[in-house]
Amino acid sequence: MADKPQWLIREDAGVPALIALALRQMLGIREPEDLPSLRDLQVRAPDATDATPALEEQWREYWDMTVEPRAHPSDVPLELIEGFDTLVALPASGSEELRAAIAPLAPTALQYAHAAHNRYVSTMKTATGGGAYRAYASAIAEFEREVGRRAHSFELNVQVLPFSQRGLWWIGALTVAVTDGLRRDVVAFDAAIRPIIGELA
Repeated sequence: MADKPQWLIREDAGVPALIALALRQMLGIREPEDLPSLRDLQVRAPDATDATPALEEQWREYWDMTVEPRAHPSDVPLELIEGFDTLVALPASGSEELRAAIAPLAPTALQYAHAAHNRYVSTMKTATGGGAYRAYASAIAEFEREVGRRAHSFELNVQVLPFSQRGLWWIGALTVAVTDGLRRDVVAFDAAIRPIIGELA
């Protein structure tokens, strides 16, 4: 059955993505502007200085490499950043400002990311009976009924994240972020993911 369409959907609350977003919030980075803040993470004081353009640019490059590393390879070797285990690697040159800014934030960012990831694992296993696959399979079946053809082969990465606003956002060419609350709402998630599958399939 070599010609049978294959679809590959990976779902996670990835610790590297959670660390990157925690750092974004603690550094006062506004990029990407449509992404909301994370819940239960210290919010900066209103009078804290905003991140410099250089820091924003360096974080954005790090974010793209974290979300879709194959699509955003670094031009220079990457170096692991002390304090983050093996979870944060930055270009050896060109990210000096970001490297200095995140060093003192490592303990908070790591603790937050691991706690959020563990919460995802325990709640999603309970909420879906371990069957995350079913939510996507039903959306694909519905799409196929609507368009009257098999879905083309596609790949999709889904990051389930504890954002303060409910919704679903594209964060890469093949990657979306969805709020954990929306992901657990079977009916709402089905309606939200169907247009995404329609774009890819």
